[in-house]
Amino acid sequence: MNDNNTNIISSEKNNNSDSDNLNLKNSNLNNSNFDNSMNEDVNVSGQDFVPAPGVAGMYISVKEASDGSLLDISFANDDKFNFAFDVVDVLADKCPDKTAMLHISKDGKERRITFKDMMIYSNKTANYLHYLGIKKGDKVLLILKRHYQFWFTLLALHKIGAIAIPCSYLLTKKDFEYRFKAGGVNAVVCTADGEVADEIIKAEKNYNKIKAKILVGGSREGWSNYNRDIRFFSSSLNRTPTTACGDDPMLMFFTSGTTSYPKMTSHSFKYPLGHYITAKYWHQVDPDGIHFTISDTGWGKALWGKIYGQWLCEAPIFTFDYDEFFAKETLAMIEKYRITSFCAPPTVFRMLVHVDMKKFDLSSLKNVSTAGEALNPEVFEKFYKATGLRIMEGFGQTETTLTIANLKGMKVKPGSMGKPSPMYDIKLLGEGGREVDEGEAGEVCIGLGKNTANGRPRGLFLGYYQDEEKTEACIYNGYYHTGDTAYMDEDGYMWYIGRADDVIKSAGYRVGPFEIENEIMKLPSVLECAVTSVPDKVRGQAIKASIVLAPGYIETDKLKKETMKYIKANLASYKRPKFVEFVPELPKTASGKVRRAEIKAKDWKNT
Repeated sequence: MNDNNTNIISSEKNNNSDSDNLNLKNSNLNNSNFDNSMNEDVNVSGQDFVPAPGVAGMYISVKEASDGSLLDISFANDDKFNFAFDVVDVLADKCPDKTAMLHISKDGKERRITFKDMMIYSNKTANYLHYLGIKKGDKVLLILKRHYQFWFTLLALHKIGAIAIPCSYLLTKKDFEYRFKAGGVNAVVCTADGEVADEIIKAEKNYNKIKAKILVGGSREGWSNYNRDIRFFSSSLNRTPTTACGDDPMLMFFTSGTTSYPKMTSHSFKYPLGHYITAKYWHQVDPDGIHFTISDTGWGKALWGKIYGQWLCEAPIFTFDYDEFFAKETLAMIEKYRITSFCAPPTVFRMLVHVDMKKFDLSSLKNVSTAGEALNPEVFEKFYKATGLRIMEGFGQTETTLTIANLKGMKVKPGSMGKPSPMYDIKLLGEGGREVDEGEAGEVCIGLGKNTANGRPRGLFLGYYQDEEKTEACIYNGYYHTGDTAYMDEDGYMWYIGRADDVIKSAGYRVGPFEIENEIMKLPSVLECAVTSVPDKVRGQAIKASIVLAPGYIETDKLKKETMKYIKANLASYKRPKFVEFVPELPKTASGKVRRAEIKAKDWKNT
């Protein structure tokens, strides 16, 4: 395959005045013409709602305490809201030369992409897609890793009203067959890297509704070539009265599939507004800094941390388009590019704490955060000891935005998800829909009455696409039922227990896997751990711990005995794993979440 990249973006000086070529510079991220005066409007009285600073203020008002912590949030003027037009294009006019994204390719090439560049290339891409027959309401699969073209294409789809469906590049023929049929997919925009295009071609043999296949970074027969073709399309695009907006569907995600085959969640054009809290009060992004979230664009985490909330806060984002994660390489990136806020899943932090972080200058970092699965307190303490930074844990789902978190101004309790976001009405409900008592386990549920739009709180999904039965199974009696369980302590902090399906029932006790995993993770020999159930004739279920050993440790009978001895000394009898198995790796979804259900299914089948 040939890579026709010369007409897209170059990090080199271009002596031609061709407006269709971006001139990417390694200059300071800040633009001297950027008007940040609206920051003076931030409320410190804690008494009244005031418009959010900058571009977000047209749609979002906040009530803050004197220390800047968030008390409440409200929304307005969003019935016609379209993020691409109302945020990106507005910023392109307000601060055209301000960096929107600093992109580093896998070969180290730097590209500084401004808000004006984002507007120009999203317009060109929208015109290109329209030329290929893609229209409002069409469903378009995006498999673009961390390529900068993802942002151009996503914004373009928002502008023409086609529905974006981000997907992982690790998917196979079977995965694509399922997604094509479940989503009624009309087009695909795909990376030329690896074998993913081959898998799509195999899947297309059993599906005849694809009207356009677009390849990014290469060429092949039967595919349009994005990098070659984009130069021919206009950088002008007009918004029309029929432009998609408000409650129209904008985005679809496939869930992680930790306990079942992935479901397809649908979000409206109001969804980006729900991520203002994500960026402003959880990531604590700096408009004059740069934010780095680690996530492939095929997962919802990327849209939590690599576009919507960050640009509502007018903060630049950092993207490193790596093929394989290396802890030392990531730390070097943070040091070199002076990252000011950083977010990554717990899996990444577990790897970072096994590196000597003191060898890197991380002084630019002001805030770090994590979500995706529960963070072990042991990892929190190791990271804090090495950096002096407390990891701000948060909780949410593909179906939601950030729902529970350690937000700005909160005292962090290691191991706790934090407190409910002011944007949502969060309750822990037990059997019969009753609200559980302090310290009692309950299901995390979101009330449908607060900050509602079209019968849903902003940020909450519209439903599972073309699956009314599954939607009604989790949205009923005035609540969205997440399927995740937690308990609340005396200070209002919530502590994660696990998926309802992961809870182990042994000898009459209900045991959450996470508290057991937390204890086992304290052992220096343990890199990762997953606790599941196995059949037991006496107890009904017994507890098993699957352990991935840390670098430098090997499996021996002595190590297993020492592990069991530690478990016996540090866990109540009903919480102790009866079995310990050392494994080379844990089964995970493509987004990095541990698939306990897969471990459990294998053990129960073989017993």
